[in-house]
This record gives sequence, structure tokens and C-alpha cells, in this order.
Amino acid sequence: MTSDPASTADAVEWFDNHCHLTTLKIDTDEVVAEAAASGVTRMLTVGCTVDDSKRAIEIAARYPNVWATAGVHPHDATDGTAGLADLLGSPEVVAVGECGLDYHYEYSPRSEQAEVFASQIQLAHENDLALVIHTREAWADTFAILDQQGIPPRTVFHCFTGGPDEAQECLARGALLSFSGIVTFKAAEELRQAVKITPPDRLLVETDSPYLAPVPHRGQPNRPALVSVVGAAVSQILGLDPADVARLTVANGRRLYQL
Repeated sequence: MTSDPASTADAVEWFDNHCHLTTLKIDTDEVVAEAAASGVTRMLTVGCTVDDSKRAIEIAARYPNVWATAGVHPHDATDGTAGLADLLGSPEVVAVGECGLDYHYEYSPRSEQAEVFASQIQLAHENDLALVIHTREAWADTFAILDQQGIPPRTVFHCFTGGPDEAQECLARGALLSFSGIVTFKAAEELRQAVKITPPDRLLVETDSPYLAPVPHRGQPNRPALVSVVGAAVSQILGLDPADVARLTVANGRRLYQL
């Protein structure tokens, strides 16, 4: 695999603050090396079940520039969170999640999603960790549970897919917004409007790889090396130089995850 010229910028560092190295069907050493050649100096590999979180931690332990989360995705809420708390003391773990609500597929009943989400919010509080939220077609209930449990001071809505109204609700609660390759999709105008109202200190970029490859890489497996393509799209929306977006998103990610 070779680095994509469009995703490489001289002396610019990027932070892919949400990827899934456990599910990429490419050798991890190759993925990390390609990312480094493309200026990606930090990566966060995200757990979606207890077993997946264990694998994420194992991967993070192998690389000095990769950290992990431990969490249970709403799709897997029926499996519960047994054993999750035991992972949170690992030095590689910097956040709880991804967790939240997903009413698009409803692979787990809504009641179980809500219970598992609430329990992970409390784990973030108890362990002074960041919280990584996944929400899809469940904004009202997501906000209601956060308000009831108390939103952790370091919280990010990953792969944000709402419009300006949802962005304002997240921002009012002190959360950061992380934008993925969806910002490059033709039909995502509402999302681009959300980018425009996001304060510079609340902005992050991610690949969510191997999913959601940005234009012009649609149809290919996504990978961390392409986070600069996302960053370039965000910079165009904001009228900023990509290097400035790179610097501020790296700084925001380091602050969020206390790196």
C-alpha cells in the first residue's frame, strides 16, 4: 500500500481520533506505517464490545502513537458491559465508548441501549475518562439520558451526522464534535452547516475507518491515512488553511483525551 498524495502534507500532523484498527482487513503494521507517512501522528482505535475493546488495547500497546477506548456500541447493548470496567485502568485506554443510541437499525432493544449507555456515562465519570458518543436517529433520547446522568466534562459526539440544531444542542452541553468523511458527500449540506457553527476549540476530525471513506475514495476501505482528506474538506468549509485545521484538531484531541 502506498500513501495517497492527496492525503499527505509537508510538516503537517493529523490526529485520527476515531478509527477501528481491530476491523481493518489490512495488516496493522502497514496501516500505521501508511498513516505515519501521511502525517498522521496519533490514532485512537475504538472498542465496540468488551472483546473488541481488549483487542483495541492490545493493538494500542504495540504502537507509541496509538491509544484505545473501551466501550459497548448500542448495536451490542444486549451483550451488556460485564468486564468493561476492568479494562478502564489500562494505560492505553483514554476514553469510554463508543456508546450511545442507534434507532436506525435497533439491533438491540431501545431499553437495553439506554441502560448500557447510562452505565457507560457513569463509568466515564467514575474513572475521569473522556466519553465517545455514537448517536443515530436518537437525538432527543440521547440528550435526555446525558442530562439525567450528567454529561462528562470531556465528551465527543463522534461521526457527527446532525445539522446546525443538533450541533447547537451538543455544544450547549460542552461537547466536542468530530466530523468524518461524510462532510465530503454531496447530500451532506446540513452537516456542512454544522461544521460552520462549530467553535475551533470544539472541532475534531476522524476517519471512522474502515467505514465512510471520503470522496474521492468512496467504495474503498477507509483507513487512518485519509484523515487529512477529511481535514481538507473541513478546512474548505471553514475557509481555513488545512495546516491550521490540522493544528487545532490535534490540540483539541490531545486536550480531550489528556495526551
